[in-house]
Amino acid sequence: MTVAEETRAAVRERPFLYDALAAGVVNYAAAATTLGLDADPDAVATALRRFAEELDADDPATPDGDVRVTMRRGLARVDGDDGDSDSGGGASGGDGPLLSVAGAAYAEGAGDATAVLARGDVDPAALERVLGRLRTAGVAPEAAGATHRGLAVVVGRRAGADALRAVEAALDG
Repeated sequence: MTVAEETRAAVRERPFLYDALAAGVVNYAAAATTLGLDADPDAVATALRRFAEELDADDPATPDGDVRVTMRRGLARVDGDDGDSDSGGGASGGDGPLLSVAGAAYAEGAGDATAVLARGDVDPAALERVLGRLRTAGVAPEAAGATHRGLAVVVGRRAGADALRAVEAALDG
């Protein structure tokens, strides 16, 4: 493998560095030394610079159209479904769960959880951006899921307002 190929592979193992390269906020020399490649740091820095020039700064997780973000309080964890329904992501209404992932489901009831739902021009790639915003806001989700129709994040009752603001900021296109 060439130094450029090794550098690109190392960056792809570090999504934060990939995002920083795309945003143009990387000190190439410092990043080159942290990658720990068996190559000349100047060559790695040059490979990082060239890779950054090729990246599209537009984040594919940023929606291009309208997104409606809402909050539902009082969710409770219930027995999950068999995984065949399209309830993950909070896109379905009715009596089923708002979110069901791997047998863990959350439905409206008398619980202490809050769901933040986003519907519209949202896809599963947007969930990465949402989870990053929640992490930096200090909000730990209990569950999260996304479909082509929307996404849902379940948090504790007291974290609902902070989660709502974080989701709105993450999806603000």
